[in-house]
Formats: sequence, C-alpha cells, structure tokens
Amino acid sequence: MLSEAMAQLRLQGNEWLRGALIGDEALAPAEMASADDFGLFGPESVMWRVHADGAMLIGGLRSLLLQTLHPLAMAGVAEHSDYSDDPWGRLNRTGRFVGATTYGSTATAEAAISVVRRIHTRVRGIAPDGRPYSATDPHLLLWVHVTEVDSFLKAFDRYGGGKLRDAERDQYVAEMAEVARRLGSEEPPTSVAELEACIESFRPECAAGDQARNAVRFLIAPPVPLWLRGSYGIITAGAVTLLPDWARRELRLPVPPLADPLLVRPAAGAMTRTIGWLMSAQNTRADAESLRG
Repeated sequence: MLSEAMAQLRLQGNEWLRGALIGDEALAPAEMASADDFGLFGPESVMWRVHADGAMLIGGLRSLLLQTLHPLAMAGVAEHSDYSDDPWGRLNRTGRFVGATTYGSTATAEAAISVVRRIHTRVRGIAPDGRPYSATDPHLLLWVHVTEVDSFLKAFDRYGGGKLRDAERDQYVAEMAEVARRLGSEEPPTSVAELEACIESFRPECAAGDQARNAVRFLIAPPVPLWLRGSYGIITAGAVTLLPDWARRELRLPVPPLADPLLVRPAAGAMTRTIGWLMSAQNTRADAESLRG
C-alpha cells in the first residue's frame, strides 16, 4: 500500500511539475522525435541528457540573471516582454522552445525556431542610454545564447545526475551552436574554451542599469504561491551562487561566506534530485532509450 501511495504521489508530482514548466505548451506525441526522425540532435546527443535533468531549472534562472547585464538585450526584454504580468506563460513558452528544439521532430524544431525569429522582428527600439536595439541583432542573439549554454552546462556540472566528460561538455556546446545559427546568431562557440572566451569578450559591454535591477528583483522574488517560496528560494540561491563573481557584484547579489558549500549546495542538490525523481515517472530519457532500441 505504501509503495502504491508513493507511486501515485510521484505521478501527481510529475503532472504538476510538467504543468508548471510547460503547461498547455507541451509537445503532442506527433510532434516528438521518433525512430524515423530523431529531430535536430537525437538520443545519442548530450543535449538529450542535459535538458532532461532537474538542474535545468537552476541553469535557466542563472541565464536570465546573467542576460540582464547587457543593456541592449535587457531593453528588449523590458520594453517588449510580459514577464512581470505573465511569468508562468513566459516560462511555458520557453519550455516549449527548449523541448521542441531538443526532443521534437525536425519539422517541430524548425517551426519553433521560425516562430521565435518572427517574434524577434518586432522587438526593436531605443534603450535608455540612447542606443538602438533589435532582437534580430546577431551580436545580441549571441549574448543570449552563450549565457544559456554556459548556465545549463554549469548547473548540470554542479547539480546534474551524473558528470560529463570534457569531450561531452565540448559536444554539448557544439550541439547548442546549431540552434544559435538557425536563430541568426553571430558564429557561436563550439567548445567550452571558446564559450568561456566569448563570455569574457562581452564583459566590457555589461552593466546593470535600472531595467536590469528591476528584472533581477522580480526574478529573485516573483509572485509564487506561499507554499512554493521555499523551493523557489533554493533554486534562486543555486542560480546566484553559480554566477561569476563579477556578475554578482554588478547585480548586487552577495553570497555570505561558506553559504554555498554549507547550505546552498546540499539544499539545491536535494531539490534537483527530487525534481529528477518526479520527472522520471514519465522521463524523456526513457524515450531516448526506446529510440536506441
């Protein structure tokens, strides 16, 4: 009886978690990769492994925090995004894009990329510092891309279920580069060394203005239900401690000494393992195994 109750609880948790992350944007079975069409990457890719892990939540939040540091990218979000009015909807749409480009059929992935490119054509304006910006700018697309790749990789390295070899980490960066190219980015990095060098090259362009600080305040304390605040706080702490020191200083997100090893890592590790346990009730990685067979 206890095992049946745990199984039911696990399925309910799985259903709630998928609903929160993807909602009505979940891919239909016909949109998924299959043995006849593995999509852009397929079950042997590192992306399939990394993007099925609970550490993606921490990586996703880290990438958003890091993205706020580019004034032109932040202006586009502040002036054209509904993140403060519809945070769950934005999360669901982002979840669908990641799912479609990772686990979708080729047609599904290409359609998702086309939608984003079409939306980007409407995102343009003048930033508070007087500079024009456009979401189709290949340079800004590169910034968003490298913050996501670096964040997903660092979150998986620290909190993911299993460690990647150096060659697999390079492979992940190279696989993600394919999505960036299709979105219109400047030539993206294809190795960890290139990724780190690319992020370093953006540092002179980074600064936290009022729009960035407003976004960070929202990301740190969004309007989540009371019973979710503890869990979200753990995810937030995990994301903040993964930021580079220079980014934390610029965003005024200090981390108390020893807080990371003594408090954040154990709590965030337990959180991602729990998420992984819930997600594995209907895990995409099980689909990968069936495709291999």
